[in-house]
Amino acid sequence: MYLIVIGWIYVTLMMAVVEAASSTGTILGGIATFVFYGLAPMALLVYLMGSPARRRAIKAREAAAGQAEAASDEPDAGSQAPAAAEGDGIAPVRKKP
Repeated sequence: MYLIVIGWIYVTLMMAVVEAASSTGTILGGIATFVFYGLAPMALLVYLMGSPARRRAIKAREAAAGQAEAASDEPDAGSQAPAAAEGDGIAPVRKKP
């Protein structure tokens, strides 16, 4: 993926140089060409293509934190043992129709 990004950035850089060096072009036009044809689309592409890897990293981090938390039998910050989960002793309250 990065090879495509590097290639496209090179092509748009050359387009920007030609735009800036042209007798009818301007430096501002070359900068705009590079930003709008090169940097912006490639930044979006890298962000979108990298989202599955970021999602996997977040899940792995959460799994590691969950395992570390489950393995810990020490008391919590209040120096008391963690409480067990409560059952469904109280029914939920609903508004009258």
